[in-house]
Amino acid sequence: MKYIDYMQLNPFQRFWYNFSNTMKAFPGKLKNFFAAIGMFIANFFKGIGKAVAGYVSRFVKGDWAVKISYLIMGFGNMVKGQFIKGLLFLGLQVAFIAYFIFFGWGYLQKFPTLGTVEQGMQINPATGGYELMAGDNSMLILLYGVLTIVLTVIFLAVYFASTKSAYAVAQQVAAGEKPVDFVSEVKDLFDKKFHITLLAFPTLTISAFTILPLIFMILIAFTNYNKAHLAPGKLFTWVGFDTFSEIFAMTEGASKGATFVELTKWTLIWAVFATVLNYLFGMILALMINKKGIKLKALWRTLFVITVAVPQFVTLLLMNQMLQEDGAINVLLMSLGIIDKGILFLNSTALVARITVIVVNCWIGIPYTILITSGILMNIPADLYESATIDGAGPVRSFFSITLPYMLFVTTPYLITNFIGNVNNFNVIYLLTNGGPSTENLYQAGYTDLLVTWLFKLTMNSQDYNLAAAVGILVFIVCATLSLVTFNLTKSAKSEEEFS
Repeated sequence: MKYIDYMQLNPFQRFWYNFSNTMKAFPGKLKNFFAAIGMFIANFFKGIGKAVAGYVSRFVKGDWAVKISYLIMGFGNMVKGQFIKGLLFLGLQVAFIAYFIFFGWGYLQKFPTLGTVEQGMQINPATGGYELMAGDNSMLILLYGVLTIVLTVIFLAVYFASTKSAYAVAQQVAAGEKPVDFVSEVKDLFDKKFHITLLAFPTLTISAFTILPLIFMILIAFTNYNKAHLAPGKLFTWVGFDTFSEIFAMTEGASKGATFVELTKWTLIWAVFATVLNYLFGMILALMINKKGIKLKALWRTLFVITVAVPQFVTLLLMNQMLQEDGAINVLLMSLGIIDKGILFLNSTALVARITVIVVNCWIGIPYTILITSGILMNIPADLYESATIDGAGPVRSFFSITLPYMLFVTTPYLITNFIGNVNNFNVIYLLTNGGPSTENLYQAGYTDLLVTWLFKLTMNSQDYNLAAAVGILVFIVCATLSLVTFNLTKSAKSEEEFS
């Protein structure tokens, strides 16, 4: 379609045209996304291949000190004058070997089975009586096994770096150059390599408190760790993809599969309404406040800032009390003669409860949107509106032709992150309805439960840890795929430096 034809479309036709083009391009973008993942994996293994080739090449070309460094880390550095650096490499090697022999190997050898000896009452040969004898702890085996594997990978990376360092210093000495001393290398960490110094601590903490628990959680999904296999009293073991099969198994009744499908549909509906309504109403209110002729603009903005300043959980708990059968809202409606008895906003039917949480979320979320959009609206060039007025465009046409496209161009990343945030919006659902109304048609869930609150209940109420981990993995895959593909389809990603 030509640009002149596009400009003659009404706002709804433009929306449908853009939506259709987006849906047509979505399969191609999704294909490119998975192709990029495949390329990343291929490049990863190519990188490993190059590292191994370099490792062999350094051994062949290196002198006797370099070759010994392949067995004793840091030996080549110490021989060539880098004594402190060589000692550090050697100290790391000794520490890892000690850890692996005296601690890590005991858990790593049990990692394939996660333990074989179960805790129970056994006869103590010394006393002849029955005593509770400790067995294998599958939880600790899994945890320390993962830790040992991660530390082994890190050690191998350091080991490769030590061989490269030994070869590099040997080359310097052979060329008649003086090796860089330890003090100079430390100074470089605060000068040329200061970025490494700054990133070292965050990388270490992220690895310890994010990546390691994430790997542990992912592996839990491939075990049968649940209420019937709680450590340390019981053992759990690997079950492959059986947990995922349970999620996608569609059987009658309150099955896990039927619950997953129902909650997935509601989660997506909730995320769409929570995102779109907050965005549109927040933008409209921001337009009203910024409109010429409106008095006390600072007062209106201050009022909305105050609502944001109140902690969200306080507002939600207060709304929970106000929406009870004998709460303030029902008392007010009955005193006005609008209703005869209190309405069960949160515990009557699924439809009423879901509408209620969406409305309450608007009350909480709209002030954030007002604050975000107010600054953007004030930066839209005024001459665009003046030109539109001269061409005969009214307020509605100006909104759909100038304001909305400009806002979407700037705030698309915010919309995507807000949508993903609403998919995982634990506070609103848990504090307002706790997932209710309850039903026997869903497994460990209520009608307003999102996948994230269902995950919480599976963990805390029924101890279905493997099922909760599998749900978490699926939610992550869906959210990550939608975020990356959707963002790459937007004009914000395609035309970062311009708006038209």
